[in-house]
Amino acid sequence: RLYQIPFGMPNCEDESEARTLYLIGDFSAPAEFFVTLGVFCFLYSMAALVLYLRFHSLYTENTKLPFTDFCVTVCFAFFWLVAAAAWGKGLSDVKAATRPSTLITSMGVCQGEGVVCSPGTTPAMGLANISVV
Repeated sequence: RLYQIPFGMPNCEDESEARTLYLIGDFSAPAEFFVTLGVFCFLYSMAALVLYLRFHSLYTENTKLPFTDFCVTVCFAFFWLVAAAAWGKGLSDVKAATRPSTLITSMGVCQGEGVVCSPGTTPAMGLANISVV
């Protein structure tokens, strides 16, 4: 939800206070899908662990239970792949929206003649990249 993040932009024309601008974009859906699926996978794996350890005889005697477990596991694996791809795309969109050079081009004060704006350093996204991997 980048539209909720304010940042100050100096107003050099009339020496007044800095204007507050907001970033553009809402990339929360892929991240929420990724996290929600991770929570559901964790809960299912805990339930399956209880089933395997506590109710082992029920699991071995019933022929439909292992097949159902396999089908649910395959579905979770597929959705995990989809969620990781969606989060990877969402992260690349966040990176593009928060790139300093992109922000400078959207600032009106930097478009003036004779004005030099320096974008500074690119934010570190290492931990976000690791979450996709």
